[in-house]
Amino acid sequence: MARYLLILRGTDQTRQTMVQTPLDEMLASVGRVNREMIRAGVMVAAEVLGDPADGAVVDLGGGTRVVTDGPYGKTPELFEGFWMLDVSSRDEAVEWARRLPSIPGAKCEIRRVSTTGELHFGPKFSDPGQK
Repeated sequence: MARYLLILRGTDQTRQTMVQTPLDEMLASVGRVNREMIRAGVMVAAEVLGDPADGAVVDLGGGTRVVTDGPYGKTPELFEGFWMLDVSSRDEAVEWARRLPSIPGAKCEIRRVSTTGELHFGPKFSDPGQK
């Protein structure tokens, strides 16, 4: 088994549609897929992300950590939420993504989550407790 992250990406159009859709209708459509994932035993986690205007970005590229409050300028697609699945293959993750409700402007990015044993950063990033 492998873990995959299904990342819901949205645009301004997506956010507008979600705001205009009655909450019970939105919860029912997403809830149906969530229940299917739970019954199948593949859902590890699922979360909706808050408004990007309430977030921040910490720039890790230089010596000084620069913090920028959200929203983050002209971002064509923002993460709206995610599902973490434990499935047998990328193809199975794709099949679950195809079951997600239709939302104008939305896309679902599918990314495999690497295990610690698969990470290869080299000696610079080795475990400090290891000799």
